[in-house]
Amino acid sequence: MTDSVRYKVLVNDEEQYSTWPAHRANPLGWHDCGPVGTRQECLAHIAEVWTDLTPRSARRSSGSDAGHTR
Repeated sequence: MTDSVRYKVLVNDEEQYSTWPAHRANPLGWHDCGPVGTRQECLAHIAEVWTDLTPRSARRSSGSDAGHTR
């Protein structure tokens, strides 16, 4: 059985990424930031762009957020 649901990539203010069904409204605090496609395509995009899993607030408090932009 194949998954016919289309997904989108979301990001929140902490720069954490997630997949979400494309036909559903985004959860509060999450914004579109990548492709719409299969779940695997979206996960591949996340793996490519989410290289630092540390939440943005933790990077700021440690002073390591200087080079990060969104």
